Amino acid sequence: MYRFENITGGINDRKAGHLASPVHYAVHPNYGVLAAGYNPLMWLMALLLAAVVAGCGGGNGSAAAPVPGPGPGPSGSLAAVNLLTAGNYAILAVSAITCNGSCVPATSSVPAVTGKVALSGVAASITGFTMTEDSTNTFWTAPQVAGKIYATDNLAPTPAAISQASADMVTAYNDAAGRPAGTGAFLNAGAAGEIGGLTLAPGVYTWTAPVNVTISTDVTLNGSATDVWIFQIPGTFAQAAATKVILSGGALPKNVFWQVGAGATLDTTAHIEGVILSGTAITLNNGATGNSRLMAQSAVTLGGAVTQPAP
Repeated sequence: MYRFENITGGINDRKAGHLASPVHYAVHPNYGVLAAGYNPLMWLMALLLAAVVAGCGGGNGSAAAPVPGPGPGPSGSLAAVNLLTAGNYAILAVSAITCNGSCVPATSSVPAVTGKVALSGVAASITGFTMTEDSTNTFWTAPQVAGKIYATDNLAPTPAAISQASADMVTAYNDAAGRPAGTGAFLNAGAAGEIGGLTLAPGVYTWTAPVNVTISTDVTLNGSATDVWIFQIPGTFAQAAATKVILSGGALPKNVFWQVGAGATLDTTAHIEGVILSGTAITLNNGATGNSRLMAQSAVTLGGAVTQPAP
């Protein structure tokens, strides 16, 4: 990394009038001549100085790469949760998927689900949809779904694909839950878990048990198209009727992750942005909507509409 050169007529020699004297200089490939002289201690100090300068990113215009972690940082410094094959679906559940009496009716031109639906169980546990099995017996269709519906009693390769997606859903849940916990303003944000009325910067937000998170008035997530929000909620997540999660500054729903340990509920006409990764159930009451993916390790009950975020 460093080389030592004999340079005749160095700066110190010119001042002293010894133009012919060779002077030993430490030369760094990026930072040039660092120091001169014969004192070994001086060489050590020069090398240490170069290391400090390099660590600060000076000299060659480069900067140290941003390190992912809690809280806001350089744009894109927090990696999104990788949904793997679970990201192929707008709704993915394990025990049941129900389109209840408030779900968009089959006569409406507006679908209840825009995207694929999959259940890690038999099609009989998908209720409230007017389902017709395709002639290939590998998927179902329904007027309420702008996409295909899959269950484990479809023919191959569907069962294997659902099994992998279910495993990937758990992996994604654990990824979100395992990110380094938020600190400072990112730890236990809001009063007793109430984040309604706040404007939240990108980062990892962590609540400690037994805190439940609520949204009683609109909440805004402000950031760029590459920024990421991860909400680590050990208890329940409840969004009040007619409230909204609002994205501003170019933020995208695909980069927002609500990791919920004890179930998520959106009340009547509430609207959410982002992926819900629930350790148990997800319920959208009458008229609730989301630019979202509903990933439940038990059941999903849909009384409104969900559209999966653009990739």
